[in-house]
Amino acid sequence: MIVEDIFCELPELETDRLVMRMLSLDDAEDIFDYTSDPEFAKYLSWGPATSIDDSISFLSDAMFRYQLGDVAGWGLVNKRDDKLIGTCGFTNWDPESKKAEIGYALAREYWGQGYITEAVKRAVRYGFESMELNRIEAMCDAQNVGSARVMEKAGMSFEGLLRHYGFWKGEYHDIKLYSILRGEFSELRS
Repeated sequence: MIVEDIFCELPELETDRLVMRMLSLDDAEDIFDYTSDPEFAKYLSWGPATSIDDSISFLSDAMFRYQLGDVAGWGLVNKRDDKLIGTCGFTNWDPESKKAEIGYALAREYWGQGYITEAVKRAVRYGFESMELNRIEAMCDAQNVGSARVMEKAGMSFEGLLRHYGFWKGEYHDIKLYSILRGEFSELRS
């Protein structure tokens, strides 16, 4: 499996309430709306966004990655109002080892409603079925209880605490590591 085969033409996916599609510059306003929220950025190494230029820069990078066939995520569009409410996708992919890391972000007004769990489950399924992965992992700030719950609901197992693994916003952060293996995914589907 070659990275370019997947990400140059990242397919559109669907869940019950979401369309997962490639990002475009037209998404700048929607992304700025939720990334400028300080509560949204509380557990992230970046943010909050301070101008729409931050969103345009993020989107330009994603679009450049698509063109290169490099890993880049899906935009999450709420079917109900056709609004982009987050992102989900693979941030690292090692085809030789058949493993990848998944990351996600969601507008705060949609937290606690199962949207991001839907997206993560669909991306995990895509990873095992189309990318031929054997392992998918995800990480979150140890204090981010909501993100840890998403990983658990997606069938991932807690592997451990990476102490002082990250440094941002002037302090060290412990990181929780979760993963799911192909065999575990197959068991969940049966």
